[in-house]
Amino acid sequence: MTAHLETLPYRHVLTLPAMGSAVRMARETTEQVLTEWGVSRRHPTVDPALLIVAELVTNSVRHAAALSPNVTVIFAAGPDTFAFAVHDRHPHQPTLCAPDTGTGGLATVVELTLGLGGSAVVRGDADGQGKSIWITLPL
Repeated sequence: MTAHLETLPYRHVLTLPAMGSAVRMARETTEQVLTEWGVSRRHPTVDPALLIVAELVTNSVRHAAALSPNVTVIFAAGPDTFAFAVHDRHPHQPTLCAPDTGTGGLATVVELTLGLGGSAVVRGDADGQGKSIWITLPL
């Protein structure tokens, strides 16, 4: 992956209430933007990306909704890169552990991401009151 996030030409932002229906909407929107950007539904990155988005949005809904009434999914893509972030306004920044050392959803996210040759990082908001988990995957 040669593109930096700032230079990716395609962008989309989705903000949803932090409630259970956000998971379905985020998955559907992910599939829709990838299709609009010319990524085939059969591309090997699509199914893992849908699962990762669903897991990250689920985590925000379950663990951050009390302090973050909304969850935002930011999408960006270029010819060889698909990047997305799930953002909420809860200050806790989870550790993205290696797949062989963790259990649960974030370990699965890291395992899928690394298995595709991608990267995962947690970035805190400047005010320390929120964070984004960024996933970058090759296309």
